[in-house]
Amino acid sequence: MKILSVWAIPLFILVVLAYGEYKGVKVYETFIQGAGTGLKTGFQLLPYFLAIFGALAVFKTSGALTLFCRLTTPLARLFGIPEEILPLGLVKPLSGSGTIGFMADLTQKHGPDSLLGMMASIIAGGSETTFYVLTVYLGAVGISRPRHLVSMGLLGDLAAFSTAVLITRWFQTG
Repeated sequence: MKILSVWAIPLFILVVLAYGEYKGVKVYETFIQGAGTGLKTGFQLLPYFLAIFGALAVFKTSGALTLFCRLTTPLARLFGIPEEILPLGLVKPLSGSGTIGFMADLTQKHGPDSLLGMMASIIAGGSETTFYVLTVYLGAVGISRPRHLVSMGLLGDLAAFSTAVLITRWFQTG
């Protein structure tokens, strides 16, 4: 199995190249053209990435994240949501790497098999980074007025967060 896993990707690439040649596709020229298009798309998305990462940095370093967590703690307690998990739920729609950082911190402090460790892991893997995805996809096609996409994405994030909390509590008590 180890040999298969080592050779799977090189063999796949070789098969794709051979099939392209068989069909008469100019494989190298097509690859270069695609790489150029990808590079142009990357440069077009750069301002969007700078905006989302800048907003996340301001949100965290200004203390707004901490303030928002403090304000929502009473409501979270009412629903049985541990206050330590709130920053993770707030950062998840913004940044995957920020989410992984919060998750790593929680699992290191409380252990991976603890309630908070498992809850953090499920939250981190249970939904998408809404603003990042909207930035990439909408920026790539030039949509500047997303209408209901942001609210629906955030609603989905809230549903995923709530479900992660419920599932973790259910399996911890069961």
